[in-house]
Amino acid sequence: MVSRVIPVDPFDLVIFGGTGDLARRKIIPALFRRFCAGQMPDDSRIIAAARSEMDDDGYREFAREAIAEFGKKSADNKKALKGFLKQLHYVPVDAKGEGGWESLKSLLRDDENVVRAFYFSVGPSLFADLAKQVRSHELSTRESRIVVEKPFGHDLESARALNEELAQHFHEDQIYRIDHYLGKETVQNLMAVRFGNMLFEPLWNAQYVDHIQITVAETVGVEGRGSYYDKSGAMRDMVQNHLMQLLCLIAMEPPARFEADAVRDEKLKVIRALDPVDPDQIVRGQYTSDGEMASYREDAENATSKTESFIALKCYISNWRWANTPFYLRTGKRLAARASEIAVVFKETPHSIFGIDSGRHRNVLSIRLQPNEGMTLGVTIKEPGPGGMRLVDVPLDMSFAEALGPEAEEVTDAYERLIMDVIRGNQTLFMRGDEVEAAWAWTDPLIEGWERRGDSPKPYDAGSIGPDDAAFLINRDGRRWRGIKA
Repeated sequence: MVSRVIPVDPFDLVIFGGTGDLARRKIIPALFRRFCAGQMPDDSRIIAAARSEMDDDGYREFAREAIAEFGKKSADNKKALKGFLKQLHYVPVDAKGEGGWESLKSLLRDDENVVRAFYFSVGPSLFADLAKQVRSHELSTRESRIVVEKPFGHDLESARALNEELAQHFHEDQIYRIDHYLGKETVQNLMAVRFGNMLFEPLWNAQYVDHIQITVAETVGVEGRGSYYDKSGAMRDMVQNHLMQLLCLIAMEPPARFEADAVRDEKLKVIRALDPVDPDQIVRGQYTSDGEMASYREDAENATSKTESFIALKCYISNWRWANTPFYLRTGKRLAARASEIAVVFKETPHSIFGIDSGRHRNVLSIRLQPNEGMTLGVTIKEPGPGGMRLVDVPLDMSFAEALGPEAEEVTDAYERLIMDVIRGNQTLFMRGDEVEAAWAWTDPLIEGWERRGDSPKPYDAGSIGPDDAAFLINRDGRRWRGIKA
């Protein structure tokens, strides 16, 4: 199966923070892959802006090295690389001062109909400054839009302040709050499976679903970003955005249309229907040293840190579809494997005709976000062979790499899809301001609660599945976490 490529119109893309790690690892390689696919017109312009003194040739060499390291198979396309590098320009710019802005303006096309996208690939402290500078130097047109990376604030108050600052210079339909999880191919297929198949939607409710697990596990620690992470923790860094978005897509009602505001309206309803979480339904953890790698406190350079590198919690959504159905969320650093999975665990059959010896069996729809993106539906069948009716659970497995062919690896990068959606003006996969604020309104009381109580996270071994208390959280309900494996 070969993916269908729909070209976009010529555009100007300005990457503030164009020499940063995100630009090197994700943005530039993603743009190059879209160029190789024929989606980017030859006369599009990519203008990097940062504090460093550099010229066009210097930045093109920077981009060449980034593509060689992170460009996947497309990095071998020398002819395409030559054409792509011609589109790149560089301007030294002072985000808070006047330096470089007129030079940047001179590189933009003087055409009101050409899309101008400004990617704020910088720290959140510069978002408001850049928005103001873009507007005050008259770089913005009716076809302009800005892209901002998380974190969208540190709490509800700061999120509101950021939204208000951005709204002073851009309309909400020009602001693209990017969460790369929403650009993953499997997340798109989650909506297709739910709303494109009669098989699942009638069963997608509390009557048939026993519980849902959402797991995002990482093997890396916080080394290199310990000072930032120690002020954030797993709740702010992962649950409030990534896991919240996955929860919304799993739980939301069918939108009237597959359009930005229709989808985001339904996601917002889910967040507002979330119940407060009792303290005994939250487990926080912090990884310890395994003798070879440092502990969290060593990585964070804070010997008394009470910041969590792991969190597990149980929550409920108070609406008709999901009443009394538990959602179990967990995420952590330095765990046994790198894996992201959503598991929809269906209830057992109301009556087993096969007797007590047949055991307990449940259908499980597993959506794997990383690695090996795909979906698995567990079904119960008879074990082959004579000797009676013995039941076993087997997976119906759809791995994208196998089902879609060798092209699948090249078309599933989240940033490729999301950047092209920015150019098209499609906000379906981006968060709206009220959605961000609603997520913080639910998250803040949980954080304030454990800070007020002075709770300390439970230690857990690096390379494990997290603290033992996380297992108790789900085991006392007669359920078990699914294994964390690559």
